Amino acid sequence: VQLQASGGGLVQPGGSLRLSCTASGLNLADYAMTWFRQAPGKEREGITCISSHGRLWYDDSVKGRFTISRDNNRNTLYLQMNSLKTEDTAVYFCASPGVMGCTVVNGVLSRHAMDYWGKGTQVTVSS
Repeated sequence: VQLQASGGGLVQPGGSLRLSCTASGLNLADYAMTWFRQAPGKEREGITCISSHGRLWYDDSVKGRFTISRDNNRNTLYLQMNSLKTEDTAVYFCASPGVMGCTVVNGVLSRHAMDYWGKGTQVTVSS
């Protein structure tokens, strides 16, 4: 299984970016897919998940600004990020727990539940 995130870059506050995650060896439609991010000096945090049935979960920090989606024909996961803030600066990773559902416990999507990780893509929000 290989996951590869792309689409990161430098953007001004208030701007938008769309990240993509392509998969090989894994049919994204059959599994939950997630996006995590890791800012310098901080732990990797789960920010959104889409289950195999299309159920969505967002962390409060991105709710209303970020949208996760999946194109089953292209076997690609997306993260549309709007109204970006400086605190969104981080390396973004796509990941899958290898099961159909999004396991969120006490409002936290745990990185320890993920079986498959992609290499990250850097997002920098700065003026």
